[in-house]
Amino acid sequence: MRPPPRHPDALSAGELARRSGVNIETIRYYERVGILPTPPRTVGGRRIYDPAAARRLGFVRRSRELGFGLAQIRVLLASASCAEAKALAEDHLAQIRAKMADLQAMERVLADAVDRCAGGLQPHCPVIDALSAAAP
Repeated sequence: MRPPPRHPDALSAGELARRSGVNIETIRYYERVGILPTPPRTVGGRRIYDPAAARRLGFVRRSRELGFGLAQIRVLLASASCAEAKALAEDHLAQIRAKMADLQAMERVLADAVDRCAGGLQPHCPVIDALSAAAP
C-alpha cells in the first residue's frame, strides 16, 4: 500500500506539537485512545498530519483547559447537534459552579482560622482546630 502524497499543508508530529503547544507524547496518546484519528505515514514511517488534525487538536486542548474530560470531549467531537453540545456544557458548568461554591466555603473556613490564629505558643491553635474538625 502506498502512502498518500504529501500535502503542502501537512505537518510533522513535531511541527504539530510546536504549533499546538501539545506534547508529542500527548498527541500519540490521543491517537491511541481515539481522540485524534491515526494519521497516515510517510515511506519512512513518520506521521503526517493535515490541517484538520491541527484544528481538532486545538479543540481538544481548549476543551481540556476548560476542564472537560476525555469522555466529554469524545461526546463533543461526535455531537451531531448544538443541543447535545449545550446539554453537556450546561452539565459541566453546573459541576464547575459546585466546585467553586466548595472552594469558597473552604476559603471562608481557612481565612477565619488564620484570622483567629495569633501564631506563637498558644495552647489551642485555630488552624489546627479547623483542620481537625469534622467536615460540615
